[in-house]
Amino acid sequence: MKNSRWLMGATLLGAALVGACDGGTAKGGGAGAADVSRIARRTSAISLDIVELSAADARDRMAEGTLTARELTQAYLDRIARIDDAGPRLDAIVELNPRALLDAAALDAERRAGMRSGPLHGIPVLIKDNIDVAGMVNSAGSLALADHRPKEDAFLVARLRAAGAVILGKTNLSEWANFRSTRATSGWSSRGGQTKNPYVLDRNPCGSSSGTGAAIAASLGAIGVGTETDGSILCPSSVNGLVGLKPTVGLISRSGIIPISISQDTAGPMARTVTDAAILLGALAAVDPADPAAWKQGALPRDYTNFLKPGALRGKRLGVLRQAMGTHPDVDRAAEASMATLRAQGAELVDVEMDTYNRWNEPEFTLMLYEFKDGLNTYLRRSGAPHASLEALIAWNKAHADTVMPFFGQELFEKAQALGPLTDAAYLDAREAARRLAGNEGLLAVLDGERLDAVVAPSMAPAWLTDHVLGDPFMGTSHGVAAVAGTPSITVPMGESHGLPLGFVFMGRAYAEGELLGMAFAFEQATRARRAPAFAPTLWR
Repeated sequence: MKNSRWLMGATLLGAALVGACDGGTAKGGGAGAADVSRIARRTSAISLDIVELSAADARDRMAEGTLTARELTQAYLDRIARIDDAGPRLDAIVELNPRALLDAAALDAERRAGMRSGPLHGIPVLIKDNIDVAGMVNSAGSLALADHRPKEDAFLVARLRAAGAVILGKTNLSEWANFRSTRATSGWSSRGGQTKNPYVLDRNPCGSSSGTGAAIAASLGAIGVGTETDGSILCPSSVNGLVGLKPTVGLISRSGIIPISISQDTAGPMARTVTDAAILLGALAAVDPADPAAWKQGALPRDYTNFLKPGALRGKRLGVLRQAMGTHPDVDRAAEASMATLRAQGAELVDVEMDTYNRWNEPEFTLMLYEFKDGLNTYLRRSGAPHASLEALIAWNKAHADTVMPFFGQELFEKAQALGPLTDAAYLDAREAARRLAGNEGLLAVLDGERLDAVVAPSMAPAWLTDHVLGDPFMGTSHGVAAVAGTPSITVPMGESHGLPLGFVFMGRAYAEGELLGMAFAFEQATRARRAPAFAPTLWR
């Protein structure tokens, strides 16, 4: 898989040189030797400075004419070959877009003609491998869907293209978004192998948006799209030193995404800066008539960067959720330092407690089992997938157990298959209880009762050792309440533990993404806590 993907990158370069050279092609449609040499020199120069290059800075450089989309795209392809395929071999990218350089060159031509598609014009974006991209595989990490090539883009991918993004490739994920087994290992899939954490390579990148998290942290792309049902954006963002935004359910379309839960699923931005996350959210957020949770109460913000002000924390009243603390001393120390920063920025902090804390877990699990079966069967049938039902996938996995189940089984698949339709009383009761315990009696009760602008907490513990025998421990997570309530949350780097990143989360009311981004931006500017990964093989002390 690795060699063939490297060859694809070389082929892409050759195709671009022949058919889409920056500054024109030689007569007859071929690139002359001077053109090839010039492009090679410029590409080499660009590849040296893309590490930690923000999407906002890349956008500005393209607007100034000092950088092209094709140069930037090639630079990321070169870095993927060096870092993901060779070098530390992160295994974060599962497939490259064969048209990436051609699409970038077309966007350069539009810019030269005075046209600009939108806020992401020429910016390379990585997409999680459970989102439909026309012509590319959408597999949820499973070899069972290794030949599944949807004919149409997901709604959100169409939005990205309309905004001018270059679809760079697909990222690995925890197989079936961590919903196949209770002993699953985050970052492992039968299609993509085991993704590594770029900070310390034997540590876990967390899931299920593990590939997006590792790739964006390692500067293999400018920005990335992950998905979350419960923690799959916030967890990999936290342990990979990223900004990760889980939006209100329905703010971003779920059409064309392999589902788990219609009640909780959402896509969202993963980026190295709050500004980049805000830019990407502006491109993704839109009303999809096919999504039953889509916003129907008026216009959405067109530009979320308008909320990014250094003084956005001044006068804010924030609730500290200490029930999410106490699992690791380094996390608690970093959280206390973060709270001191919030106070210094003019926020008022009060300790809060949720009477229903974690009582939503059992009904949430029942809800997800029911909705997974119903939603997956619908997706497989509508997309023309090679297997038309969960039942068929279970049978295929059993027949290919050596390759798809070498470490853990499919007990969650089997539990879901044994359940009835969404009209069952057990499902209806679980759905009502989960949303009530996490929402009206949980997060919203605290926000309203204490007159808060947001609830804050450490995101989770540091990254753990990857363990294919025991699976993931998931210590100290705080993301569950917003995930089940369907409300937005954002994690921002706050420090580290032995070189492992730690995140700090802000959670708010439905459609408060702008306010949360503003507070996160002010926190980010005051702390500057993000550090680039060092690709250490292990922790030596």
